Amino acid sequence: MRCAPLTPLTLPAALAGLLLLTACGSQTADASGDGPARTGVSGSPGDACGARSSVAMATPDAPEASGEGGVRITDMGDKVRGCTRFEVTNQESEPFTFMVTFTFLGESGGALENVERTVASVGSGKTVRRTVTWPTLHSDAGSAQVKVLKVRSVPAAEAPSSGGPCPRSGVRVYADDGDAAMGLRVVGLHLANCGTGVVHLNGYPRLQLLDEDHKPVEGVAVLRGGASIASGTGADGTPEALDVQPGERAHATLVWRNTVTGFDGAVNAPYVRVWANTGAAPVTVVPELDLGTTGKLGVGPWKQDEDSEADAPGRTGTP
Repeated sequence: MRCAPLTPLTLPAALAGLLLLTACGSQTADASGDGPARTGVSGSPGDACGARSSVAMATPDAPEASGEGGVRITDMGDKVRGCTRFEVTNQESEPFTFMVTFTFLGESGGALENVERTVASVGSGKTVRRTVTWPTLHSDAGSAQVKVLKVRSVPAAEAPSSGGPCPRSGVRVYADDGDAAMGLRVVGLHLANCGTGVVHLNGYPRLQLLDEDHKPVEGVAVLRGGASIASGTGADGTPEALDVQPGERAHATLVWRNTVTGFDGAVNAPYVRVWANTGAAPVTVVPELDLGTTGKLGVGPWKQDEDSEADAPGRTGTP
């Protein structure tokens, strides 16, 4: 992934340690979103984490997560295979895609490692069952403890895409992991034309900030350019009309500070809806905006990627 040129910074603590996660058994998420309801839970087969037998561990103390529809660890799984079963229930009125972060704890209760699992397109009112593998260094059943650390979810129709089949729109939009140092945050928005038509960009992406309940965040000024927040972030420059040809990419930059003054009014907006241009369908990314009490977010103009080589039109792959 390519972000606008930046001075090397340290990854934000909230993002550090998130790893690409594979499931025990099949890695394919339930993309159809039309699985059976809770009475017939869909997902990985019963033996994907090892058959339920004497080696299956007891259900840990992991209450159902609230806010994004319910994620529950059902049991610790197989101590030999090193994986844990969990369920995701979509309580929304439309299909949602869930990003679940698990934390693995040591014997003393301290966090050893975080891993993220994406469950795609869970239908409204449906429950799917998945598995999460234990990190290799912590696969000893005698010390393994797993808890749900964080749940994020976005409408399946607005889910970001950095790889895989080309979306019906012919355009992928996604956010990178970002950089941070001394309270300054910089996240890149990326657009890849994986379709067959030309994508016309003119100026800045349009943004809408959302809170943990997917409600609009009020009172935050979205500024064009990043100069009022920090220089040298890549969020400045004169907006230009761009024609992104099939196979090409563009990027824009989000920049903010997490400064907090006083004890009230700190703003956290996990989600940002992005419209790449007029008439484009929105995509909801998860940059985890911790805006403190600053009340402002800078957004840079779309810029062509100089080393742009997106997927060939209509094909699959990872940028």
